[in-house]
Amino acid sequence: MQATLKSSAHFSGTGLHSGAQVHLTVRPASADYGIWFKRTDVLIGDAMIPARWDVVEQTALCTRIVNEAGVSVSTIEHLMAALAGCGIHNALIEIDAPEVPILDGSAAEFVQAFLKAGIVSQAMPVWAVEVLKPVSVQRGEAIAELHPAAEMRIDFHIDFVDEAIGQQTKELNLANGSFVRELCDSRTFCRQADVDAMRANGLALGGSPEENAVVFDGANVKAAGGLRHADEPVRHKMLDAMGDLYLAGAPMLAHYRGHRAGHSLTNALLRELFSDPSNWRLVQCTPQQAARLPGAGVHIGEFPAVA
Repeated sequence: MQATLKSSAHFSGTGLHSGAQVHLTVRPASADYGIWFKRTDVLIGDAMIPARWDVVEQTALCTRIVNEAGVSVSTIEHLMAALAGCGIHNALIEIDAPEVPILDGSAAEFVQAFLKAGIVSQAMPVWAVEVLKPVSVQRGEAIAELHPAAEMRIDFHIDFVDEAIGQQTKELNLANGSFVRELCDSRTFCRQADVDAMRANGLALGGSPEENAVVFDGANVKAAGGLRHADEPVRHKMLDAMGDLYLAGAPMLAHYRGHRAGHSLTNALLRELFSDPSNWRLVQCTPQQAARLPGAGVHIGEFPAVA
């Protein structure tokens, strides 16, 4: 069955790129509501934005959604990943700023709060986007693909010149609580040269290796408490992909493969998928299919001991 929160979950923190203080509340919503954002600081005009692939504005550094009135919310990917990974299908997200707080740079605080608030079943069946044939997009060396699968799977490969990152590959079946156990605590990361470039352009103002990011500079790693996983970068890339794919508007029965992929390419992949009705179909999940969806049966005991 579909699911929502039992009670609201509240968050406050700093926007990664803006550096501004943000307050955010995730509220329960009725069955078939989906995921919507509401900008509570927008008092005139349309403040509602659907969490959907076709309202994504192309950006390289984060995922940003914008409605027809030009009202936007950015850096939504970690929150969306937490909703997907906890199996939450319906929620209203109230936010008083144009950027989701970065918190510790991962999805862990969102996941922990959702599991503590409680997740309740609703009296309507779950629908899923089933991929029917392979779909792919490529930009230079970066590739993103979707293949038919009986459950949600993600394979990801990254390749960086920095010795502390190098090449990393991970494959994961996202059924049940594996997102919570394996991915949710992996933090956003970047190279020191990229940090310098972003700050020169007025971005990453809220980023800090002491609080919410992992920064790599050659063989050196700057991160509070060190790395949480030896392959934390590729795990975070998978976390990002999980959140970006949830903008399909429903859980996916698909195998995602990413090679050097990022937010923009994953959104381009969804656009390619939905451009042809023969690529996909919306299916009402059987109990067996629903049991294999991300978040099915997840509980607080699966939450990792975050460093």
